[in-house]
Amino acid sequence: MTKTTSDRERRTTVDVIFDHLNDEISSMRLRPGDKISEAEIAAQFEVSRQPVRDAFARLENLDLIVIRPQRATRVKGFSMAEITKSRFVRYAVEVEVLRRAAENCDGVGAAKLDANLLQQAAIVEAGDYAAFGLLDYQFHQIICDIAKAPFAFDVIQKEKGRVDRLCVLSRDKENRMALLLVDHSAIAGLIKSHDSEGAVKAGALHLSRLDATIETILAANDTYFED
Repeated sequence: MTKTTSDRERRTTVDVIFDHLNDEISSMRLRPGDKISEAEIAAQFEVSRQPVRDAFARLENLDLIVIRPQRATRVKGFSMAEITKSRFVRYAVEVEVLRRAAENCDGVGAAKLDANLLQQAAIVEAGDYAAFGLLDYQFHQIICDIAKAPFAFDVIQKEKGRVDRLCVLSRDKENRMALLLVDHSAIAGLIKSHDSEGAVKAGALHLSRLDATIETILAANDTYFED
């Protein structure tokens, strides 16, 4: 069935509102417990409440907000149980992705990894944490593409996003960029040399960097946690 112009416009409006709120929540400009008004967002974007409602539904599916009938919608707090689950799922998926990437990496894939790492190095030098985060996601997406498993990035992106929102609270996040770049360089090198087990071990070390960071954030921001 052919989509009408209004259908396309409405979908675009929903995307714009979703992207705005997702960025506000992910960057922690909107923090756990903050209330979000459907009416106020509709007024801000000069739209009806329906596209706002649809954007809210997408955010709720990502566990970023809690929609409560007859009560204010609020930004969802963190859950250590959910964070533990997310890290488990991400690790399980990345193990297979890294193995396949090491087996399948060719000259084109290697060039994409190298180009991304060059950009990361420039961003680390500039100290731009937000830009580094975008390149970090692209790095993992490239690996999924090399592994011929682009669908795996959807899982990694979702689970990674849960933890990345928390890590915005880290006081040394800018300082950690250099270490993460070292990890990324090691992982890329092992993939390019077709060392699948080495890539998996490097990936496990990379993910383990978060252990101490999460514990520190939990101790300093316990009111943001729901469990």
